[in-house]
Amino acid sequence: MIRVLVVDDDYRVAELHARYVNAVDGFTVAGTAHSAARAVELSRTVRPDLILLDLYLPDRPGTEVLPALAGDVLMVTAAADAAHVRAALGRGAVGYLIKPFDERELRNRLTAYARFRAQLATGRSLAQDQVDRALRALHGTERAGRARRPRATPTGKLVADTVASLDAPITASALAERLGISRPTAQRYLADLAADGTIRIELRYGAAGRPEHLYSWNGKEPEPEPEPERDPG
Repeated sequence: MIRVLVVDDDYRVAELHARYVNAVDGFTVAGTAHSAARAVELSRTVRPDLILLDLYLPDRPGTEVLPALAGDVLMVTAAADAAHVRAALGRGAVGYLIKPFDERELRNRLTAYARFRAQLATGRSLAQDQVDRALRALHGTERAGRARRPRATPTGKLVADTVASLDAPITASALAERLGISRPTAQRYLADLAADGTIRIELRYGAAGRPEHLYSWNGKEPEPEPEPERDPG
């Protein structure tokens, strides 16, 4: 069983990610932390195999404490700028997953990590091709080139139409409340709409320094979508 430490300053997000982890075969949550100091402490006491590490922590940035953590680190953060990605990977993170994401994307990263560990589960010296195979296992589950088409579902079309009708940017939380859907669902559709160019994302920094994503219409129509299909569930 691969033991995971979940680190996020938002209690609700940490709980959601913990549920995602526990739903993946072969993984279990060994603990949760909401600060950098607690993350270091728990990493040394519970000895996790993998740490899901947020960047925006209340006491120190996740990248600053990354080298002090006992365990492999997958960055899980809203920070999408190249400097933060370089800092995280340069300090030893095995991967970088940008919020918001859905359960499937995290599951893919976890199963890739499990394959990576399995490839290296030997005490013997490795040949170069074995090292290459392990690295391919770790990084070989990126999303396929065919992008999801969010407006092909009624919910996706509703999200797109709502954002298009607004005169000002909106947060995922505000949109979820407006439409009567969950915040993770709103974030998922907003991320997909941003990926296909339908909407744009801006960052607004609050008093605490944590960025808030704002979503707005990009002023042009995307490529035509296929006929809507029924949402699963």
